[in-house]
Amino acid sequence: MEPGQLHQLLQPKLTEIRKYLIRLGANPADAEDIVQDTVYKAFLYIESIEANKFSAWLYKVAINRYYDLCRRNKRIQVPIESVQIADVDLPEDKLLQQEKREQIESILANLLPHHKQLLIMKYELELSYLEISDLLGIKVENVKSGLFQARKQFQKRYRGDVE
Repeated sequence: MEPGQLHQLLQPKLTEIRKYLIRLGANPADAEDIVQDTVYKAFLYIESIEANKFSAWLYKVAINRYYDLCRRNKRIQVPIESVQIADVDLPEDKLLQQEKREQIESILANLLPHHKQLLIMKYELELSYLEISDLLGIKVENVKSGLFQARKQFQKRYRGDVE
């Protein structure tokens, strides 16, 4: 395989991983560094990675590097990204949308990291249960039950029920 072909195959996946890391709370510079480290490790261990699990392997390495960074920094930063919303004519609607977005971000920031990860993978990246299972190296049943618990925890906090 020529370098150009490899670049064309890897680039979309690496962009997706970078966006996912930013969504988890990494700043863009750290996310880029993590992606570069992930690619470097992929080239080092390319012979031992199964072809059908390459994508999951990339995600796993990137997520582990992110958690290493969080442990080093002893904090997790969660930027409130601007979410594109449909054209709204009234300023009040924009304000309400912003408040709702901030409330959702705040709730996500206070969920267990595993629950936050599952919710982002399912509802923002729109991955299937099987894809999440492969990426995290857990059973599909564990993904389903983890998502159930995550949704339940999110709903309680959204309604204002304190645990």
